[in-house]
Amino acid sequence: MPTIVLAMLMLALSTDRLLAHGAETHSNDPSWTFDPWIIIPLLVLGVSYAVGSAVVWRRATIGRGLREWRSLSFLGGWLTVAAALVSPLHWLGERLLCFHMIEHEILMAVSAPLLVMARPIGTLLWSLPRDLRAAAGRLLKRPGLSLTWAWLTTGRNATLVHGIAIWAWHAPILFDAAVTSTPIHRLQHLSFLLTAVLFWWSVLWRSNAGLAAWHLFVTMLHTTILGALMVLAPRVLYQPQPAMAAAWDLTPLEDQQLAGLIMWVPAATIYAAAALVLIALWIRRSSETGRRGDAVRAI
Repeated sequence: MPTIVLAMLMLALSTDRLLAHGAETHSNDPSWTFDPWIIIPLLVLGVSYAVGSAVVWRRATIGRGLREWRSLSFLGGWLTVAAALVSPLHWLGERLLCFHMIEHEILMAVSAPLLVMARPIGTLLWSLPRDLRAAAGRLLKRPGLSLTWAWLTTGRNATLVHGIAIWAWHAPILFDAAVTSTPIHRLQHLSFLLTAVLFWWSVLWRSNAGLAAWHLFVTMLHTTILGALMVLAPRVLYQPQPAMAAAWDLTPLEDQQLAGLIMWVPAATIYAAAALVLIALWIRRSSETGRRGDAVRAI
């Protein structure tokens, strides 16, 4: 995992002939984005998971239904990352802030939880040769790495780190820098996705249902506040992206307000829905525990 993260970080910071939103060569028709710094990691990740899944499937004797479910979850996460960064949605995001916001919300509120639900690390390890797989396994079990991962995926820490990433990147100076600089823009997307993975890992695998619902509520609350600030701001906060707003009958301020609404309502709805599901599970488990306790006392 550290090697993958480091490689992705280097890719994100690498400069090449491709420029960021504000400086790319723009076509007039919707098009797919074939940035090698996006395509190559996606292909490597997808092929590795497919190979690992084939190996695990051949060896599996029980639990195949669970593996199928996790494979579908990974596929959904992988496809939504590709949709956000490669499909014509990215082309639209280069021209309108509201579509740029949709990209971010897909990465953080859709792709990240799907990838986390798949728990893909074990499957990815099975795609490696035996010696390399053993070395990677030993690396993952190192105390320093294990303790760091445990600390980062603690509910409070993951929520804080993810929240800092969201608010920091929506500061006008950093957001505008990401629009005009390819390395910074790649780092923005990478930090959104990775901190969201930490957050959802803490929610789905590290915290009890009640505490996880609380962290979801906190995240919903602060992202709602940020979205509301964008909607209610009396002026344009961010550098207008390459002009296409007029073609959609939007002013830059209206584009910003629509982007804020996307963060405010649809994204917050995802967090709220997940929180409600977890609260329901928490109540049911508490009821079951209470009934078992009553039965023991009755005996």
